[in-house]
Amino acid sequence: MNVALWAWPAVLGVIAAMLAIDLFTHRHAHVIGMREAALWSAIWVCLGLAFGAAVWWWWGAEYAGQYYAGYVIEKSLAVDNIFVFAIIFGHFAVPARYQHHVLFYGVLGALLFRGVFIAAGSALIASFSWVLYVFGAFLVLTGVRLALHRGQTVDPARSRTLRLLRRLVPVTDDYHGQRFWVREAGRRAATPLLSVLVLVEVTDIVFAVDSIPAIFAVTTEPFLVFTSNAFAILGLRAMYFLLAGLMHRFVHLKLGLALVLVWVGVKMLLLDVYKISTWISLAVVAAILTTAVIASWLTTRQGAGPAPTSRPAVPASGDRPASEGDGESPPTRAQAAHKRRSRS
Repeated sequence: MNVALWAWPAVLGVIAAMLAIDLFTHRHAHVIGMREAALWSAIWVCLGLAFGAAVWWWWGAEYAGQYYAGYVIEKSLAVDNIFVFAIIFGHFAVPARYQHHVLFYGVLGALLFRGVFIAAGSALIASFSWVLYVFGAFLVLTGVRLALHRGQTVDPARSRTLRLLRRLVPVTDDYHGQRFWVREAGRRAATPLLSVLVLVEVTDIVFAVDSIPAIFAVTTEPFLVFTSNAFAILGLRAMYFLLAGLMHRFVHLKLGLALVLVWVGVKMLLLDVYKISTWISLAVVAAILTTAVIASWLTTRQGAGPAPTSRPAVPASGDRPASEGDGESPPTRAQAAHKRRSRS
């Protein structure tokens, strides 16, 4: 694939422009409703699909298929991120009006870290072709582990990252609007919102360890690996507000994601034996995910699905308007519990 030098700054310019538009649109803290989330989700998906069409126009159907396969894999694995984000927001009782602010900076960090991972992965593959087989075996093992332990949930209170953060910097008990840092008693202190942001970033790094090798299974072109990742991640915020309250309905999705990881891992391991077509691989991934989603909705519609384990972290009617003075929402019962945990 012959990518002109201007293509990289052009793509980065488009990403920066869209992020600037998103930041300007959401410059005032407010609760993201379903209608707004659906509109932005449609915008991000259309942008991702349009870039795939541009790849088709410039470099042909094969590379477009590789881009779309990577995009679908990353988009589907991002749903697992959403489930964890909802748990983190619920644990810290983050007011719904501030959640977009955290996720915006979370996406910026995700783009940066994934760019580093992709560059390192591309350099390894260029120098040592056998690394692809290591990636393949890792994906198969990860998929099997995810299938066997798909019922496990994340407990932010036991996070070593959170404990380390609290040792390094003082953390306030209260939220201070959308601010990550404040000055209290003459010293600089982090707000609980910074703790949330750090956990969101660490969570994304952990998930990137799976998703980056998975995309290398369908394409080894650094340009396609990065762009499929970037355009999928850009829509993560809107997808969160659209789906977080419905995560309890996707009871079979983790099994579907596990099968996707196993499939792309096996595809990697068979590179020297049989090369599976990119479009066939994309069709298999789409079929697995579609089956998992349909089965989940049928199961929960019949009342067999488990009830939500935690209160949805998105649009809560109890989020009353903030006061003119500090822009904060009144403390909730969960926030009071978080204060007690912090003090102990």
